Amino acid sequence: MGESEGKAAQISLKDQGNEFFKAGNYLKAAALYTQAIKQDPSNPTLYSNRAAAFLNLVKLSKALADADTTITLKPDWEKGYFRKGCVLEAMERYEDALDAFQVALKYNAKSSEVAKKIKRLTQLAKDKKRAQEVETMRTNVDMSKHLDSLKTELSGLYGAEDGSKEVFSFLVETMENAVKSCHENSTVDPRVYFMLNKDKTDTEKYAPVVNIDKAFESPHTHNNCYSFLREYADDSFSGAACLVAPKSIISYPQVWKGQGSRKWKHGQTDGFFFQFESPLLRKVWFVPSTIEKGRTLCRDPVELDIGVHEVLPRVFKQT
Repeated sequence: MGESEGKAAQISLKDQGNEFFKAGNYLKAAALYTQAIKQDPSNPTLYSNRAAAFLNLVKLSKALADADTTITLKPDWEKGYFRKGCVLEAMERYEDALDAFQVALKYNAKSSEVAKKIKRLTQLAKDKKRAQEVETMRTNVDMSKHLDSLKTELSGLYGAEDGSKEVFSFLVETMENAVKSCHENSTVDPRVYFMLNKDKTDTEKYAPVVNIDKAFESPHTHNNCYSFLREYADDSFSGAACLVAPKSIISYPQVWKGQGSRKWKHGQTDGFFFQFESPLLRKVWFVPSTIEKGRTLCRDPVELDIGVHEVLPRVFKQT
């Protein structure tokens, strides 16, 4: 076969590949481009075309290799960088894809297609980074950093270091578990968690958790729940308790609907209340939650005035 005949065959294979590509038969197109490459292994257009075929076949590693070969063979041609950017985008490597498209734009500043890709990828990269940040915050739950002042306050009230540490650990663990539950289920179960006395509590009779799902339906159920919890705390020899209640189930008392100084900025926000009870100290927080990137994310706990925003009256007898 003469040189002119070889060139004709090569062009024919490439053109056939292009026709199959346009028809959506990417597997046949890739096969034809491969045959053409065997005849002309230094032709960057053939590698670029095959990269596009492999991309449509979701053979991303092969597509990336062909895009890189295209760039090696013709480093000043924007098409190789464009192909590489498209493959990296499909791999969700958005920042790397942006870099490739930026180089493509350097060699063809008038390309509206590349400019659109850069605009889209800039937003995708930003969204992906934020989604990763949200997931990190959802996974790495650390409430103790928000409660340093409480740790000092407990130490002063309880005197004995071991006693204050036990109460603080109980509070932090309960709050962290509530946040994790909210992240996983988009809500929390209304419950009261008791810090039972290891030596005195009859654990066959008293559990460390009490469900209070009916407590906030009316003043009557609220009063009955409070009375029961106060007796439960006393009879179980509990040293402290933590109440967890989603704002969404509270019909009474709606402590966020006060007037004047009682108003607060989270009145329209979803989340849950977390109330700490002990004979020496009472505290209440609201933990706001939002939906970000399709995932529930709890924000930093906001301490409230318990005299105004208590979800339940005092559970323990004051000492």
